[in-house]
Amino acid sequence: ARRSNETSIVTEPTSAVCLRRFRFMKARRSNETSIVTEPTSAVCLRRFRFMKARRSNETSIAQNIISSSNYSSTYSSIDGLSKINECKIHHQVVALTVAELGHLDTEQSLGTACPDEDMIDCFQDVFEEWNKDPSFKAILMKSSPAKRPAFCAGGDVKSIYEQGTPVDPTSSSSTTPPEHFFFQEYKVNHAIATSSIPIVSFWDGVVMGGGVGISMHGKYRVATENTIFAMPECAIGLFPDVGSMWWMNRLLKRPVARYLALTGSRFYPADLLYTGLATHYVPSNQLENLEAALIEATANDSTNRSAGEGNEDVTAKVLMSFHEMIPTDDCFLVNNKQDIEEAFRGETVEEIMANLKKKDSVFAKSTIEVLSKMSPTSLKLSLEGLKRGANCKSIGEDLQMEYRMAKACMRPGSDFFEGTRAVLIDKDHSPNWNPSTLEEVTDELIEEFFAPIENDWPIPSASARL
Repeated sequence: ARRSNETSIVTEPTSAVCLRRFRFMKARRSNETSIVTEPTSAVCLRRFRFMKARRSNETSIAQNIISSSNYSSTYSSIDGLSKINECKIHHQVVALTVAELGHLDTEQSLGTACPDEDMIDCFQDVFEEWNKDPSFKAILMKSSPAKRPAFCAGGDVKSIYEQGTPVDPTSSSSTTPPEHFFFQEYKVNHAIATSSIPIVSFWDGVVMGGGVGISMHGKYRVATENTIFAMPECAIGLFPDVGSMWWMNRLLKRPVARYLALTGSRFYPADLLYTGLATHYVPSNQLENLEAALIEATANDSTNRSAGEGNEDVTAKVLMSFHEMIPTDDCFLVNNKQDIEEAFRGETVEEIMANLKKKDSVFAKSTIEVLSKMSPTSLKLSLEGLKRGANCKSIGEDLQMEYRMAKACMRPGSDFFEGTRAVLIDKDHSPNWNPSTLEEVTDELIEEFFAPIENDWPIPSASARL
């Protein structure tokens, strides 16, 4: 309906949200604000106005947003407002083009502003547009909420849970199946992983789940003293997804990858630099200066190219000029390196548990306790996913595999819905896993998660850099 502009197609069971979005898209094309009326939300109306401002080169709306946010101090120091080429709002995402640096700012963080399909659509639209524009030199992704910035902290999982859990148990669930979110989200992950434009992410806070997907596949990840990184999906009956079965195998040693995936352990700045998950470390009080330097560097690069000079990744030099060395020889992973390597070299979850029980260390005892609380199905599924992900030939092939896994996890009565209920909804932290033991999770059961399906996630043609 969105493509054909025929409202007749937009009928039940299409949701009111879809209809509202269609009306907005139609208004956006025709520049007729009369179409943008109730029940269209104020967010959609604001989004339309930004698109209209963008076409007419009106900076007044952009200036209002900039002056009322944390952008003002960054841009005022370098006359940034005059460098704003485009400014638009998509749901909770602010997309700015300043000089030749694209900005994606999750305005209230992916955790508090749950990344619904509007937000995912925004990322898709922006990356499609920016990747086609040869003038772009880099993309900066960050989060600017009222409190500590975060790249996702459970909000996306709660949104998926609500989609798949009907209020009336006798009724069918939402007209949009919960796995549809993964279908769209993985397109964004693939676009980031295969982008020819250097992508810089500021990890100035919690980085988990879907937030890992939109940042880990970029070229540069900047940690600060506030960074906390984790993939705790086994605690909610899921598995580390968003391409994790791909990058874990290629950035981490096998025992460390398995440790991270199965335990959901939190990594801090020193651990992230030690493993290479973070490419740089910059104190949080220097991020505004770093952002300003990136803007200047991309603008200067444009001038240099006009004069016939080379076209290089100008972000690398800027990032290194702000990068600070911090000690990593006493980080958690170094201190427990031997235990991790000896225990997690096991080829089954049962072997890993047996290896840990042979040890008398504090690490081994605490890790056994953590693993015993996880979904037995998720543990075995994640380990098998890592093995198969290591053999994938492209990020696209990996994401197709992960989509099959995710769709299987969305089955009614699965550990995902029970785990999410226990951890994020009721918060009683007492999930009733089914099956409840590792022994009950058979190889045949795990194999079902990898079986070909109808309406599979299509593998795009581009391949990943990683």
